[in-house]
Amino acid sequence: MNTTSDRPESGVDRSVGSERGIALLIAIMAMLFMTALGTALMLTTATETKISNNFRHSSESLYATDAGLERSMDDLLTVPDWNSLLSGAATSGFIDGAPGTRELADGTEFDLNEVLSFANCQKTSCSTADYSAVTLERPWGPNNPRWRLFAYGPVSNMIPTATLNSPFYVVVMVGDDPSENDGDPLLDGAVATNPGMGVIALRAEAFGPRGVHRVIEMTIARTDTTELERGYTGQRGQDEQNRRARKAAVQSPGKALTMKTLDTNTGGIQ
Repeated sequence: MNTTSDRPESGVDRSVGSERGIALLIAIMAMLFMTALGTALMLTTATETKISNNFRHSSESLYATDAGLERSMDDLLTVPDWNSLLSGAATSGFIDGAPGTRELADGTEFDLNEVLSFANCQKTSCSTADYSAVTLERPWGPNNPRWRLFAYGPVSNMIPTATLNSPFYVVVMVGDDPSENDGDPLLDGAVATNPGMGVIALRAEAFGPRGVHRVIEMTIARTDTTELERGYTGQRGQDEQNRRARKAAVQSPGKALTMKTLDTNTGGIQ
């Protein structure tokens, strides 16, 4: 005869109100919570570090481009004929070899010839028609600047003492001031009445780690003495695509744009 027993088998308590194993469940939940909290803290720390590095690189890129412009201004004082600048015959002493591929500290590579072409026509290579094409970036047609490489090299090599510790590479280009109306970007004003005579444009680009890129353009004008006047005409960065300054003709620098002058007699900055 078969009999049914109500006793639990193997000593296992099968009652509904049993709390056996609840401690293990709480421990697993606590471990999952602590893991999620630790992961969130790690992500926050890594994100804050990246934000801090990006801000530092953005600020340093501005200083690098400005340093390239200042260095180029020193060399411009030694060039008596600015037409030689526009033709590419005269260059700065700050050059690290023939144009070609350059590599940054983080392994990023870029080509100086492509940088020059992109400045001239927003392409990696330019045709004759591209130089005079009317675009949003270059609305002056035949008076569009024909950029030439003037100075380029690592910022760390900018002064002979090698005391600069910077991962940035700076490129400075020179071109005719687009406020001219002679239709010849290789000539610095055909007549004295030309509004752009004695005025040229400089374009500095800084390349840094993690794709940081800064562009500053400025105009340089001769004065009645041996000094130079400069005026910023536009500034763009990786996250600041402000093109308002480039939709209209570039202004010739005057008293309102004057920021700094250089004296070749004393070498001082006024």
